[in-house]
Amino acid sequence: MRSIFVNLPVADVATSRAFFTALGFGFNEQFSDSRTTCLVIEQNIFAMLMTPERFGDFVEGEIADAQKTTEVLVALSADSREEVDRLRAAALAHGGGEWKPNQDHGFMYGCSFTDPDGHVWEAVWMDPAVASGETAPTHTS
Repeated sequence: MRSIFVNLPVADVATSRAFFTALGFGFNEQFSDSRTTCLVIEQNIFAMLMTPERFGDFVEGEIADAQKTTEVLVALSADSREEVDRLRAAALAHGGGEWKPNQDHGFMYGCSFTDPDGHVWEAVWMDPAVASGETAPTHTS
């Protein structure tokens, strides 16, 4: 089974850790230290949140400033519309920022917000019947 590791530079590991803890996520301590924390999104999905100096060990060239430019959209599935709203509310209450208005397409509902470093995160719920192909999407505005 494959795993995915998203690597993101963060200004302060402790601030990022507190933010994602408030959103309900955990961490893998085996891959965390003072310069990096391993955010566990799902069983095989992780975000390595690293100080710019540590992130620089893995890249060439300049590191994007997510407060000024969008370098990535990290989209997470949600189990319900309520979970989408909970994630957004928790993000905004704990140092995240608004990004775009919520999108409601009937069969799909999502929100987006920024973390304290400006990285864009999305939470998206899709009707399970549509996701499995049992029914066609019904759009609403």
